[in-house]
Amino acid sequence: MKKENLHEPFSISYVTMDKCPKQEHQHSFFELVYIMSGTGTQCINKNSFKYHAGHMFLITPEDCHSFEIESTTGFFFLRFNNIYIKNKGLLSENVQRLEYILQNANHQPGCILKNQTDKGLVRPMVDAVIREMENRDLYNKELVQQLVNTMIIVVARNIAKYLPGQINLGTEEKAMDILQYIQGNIFLPENLKAGVISDHFNISNAYLGKYFKQHANETMQGYITNYKTRLIEHRLQFSDKRINEIASEFGFTDESHLNKFFRKQKGSSPKTYRQQMRLESNHKAIQ
Repeated sequence: MKKENLHEPFSISYVTMDKCPKQEHQHSFFELVYIMSGTGTQCINKNSFKYHAGHMFLITPEDCHSFEIESTTGFFFLRFNNIYIKNKGLLSENVQRLEYILQNANHQPGCILKNQTDKGLVRPMVDAVIREMENRDLYNKELVQQLVNTMIIVVARNIAKYLPGQINLGTEEKAMDILQYIQGNIFLPENLKAGVISDHFNISNAYLGKYFKQHANETMQGYITNYKTRLIEHRLQFSDKRINEIASEFGFTDESHLNKFFRKQKGSSPKTYRQQMRLESNHKAIQ
């Protein structure tokens, strides 16, 4: 299967097609696809979704996807990688929001924009990016970068609010707030103590655990552990950070502490996990 790479921090393209020239393929980067016009089917990881104008899709690394065009379709593609995420203008708190994209996207077909208000924001931004790229006016590069950042954050907000796997339609707003609080403080272990969270949300410490499990279908500590593990996995797969740097970022006392935590969750050391993931990635790229 063909695998595409991105050799720049981000790229933008917009095309109109009657037939998709690409067969099923994978990326080593993230891709936002906005449907400007037309109809067809999005295929991702062997699942399908009928698309039309106004839909936006998120393709994450290793997702296998393609499009089948039914009527002439205008596509807007925004591709970005970790270099852009870390170095191209996203504030630190926005990088943390972007972790929602990396870890909470459900890798299933369908429009990523669940918030109706946000749907109305995206088309004007897409039009503005295209206009700036075509006119090449003063400060157009800076404006394009700011618009790209905004689109990423809008998508991140939709995933954070609507797509965490632990949330269902019956989840109360406070339970969603607790989940988002945990995600936002995942790098600060002191803020994730039950007593701190119960004080923050004005819920008794004795009731907090029961309340969380009722709405999230797992214990709070289990959720924190699983979420932290997924983020560490991402760091090991898609960044060049040293193990001790990852340990420091997530508040572990040292590299040995991280090794013990990760081995308990995944059955291997962070170093071994990274080697295995890169070996698998190289093998897929050769196929």
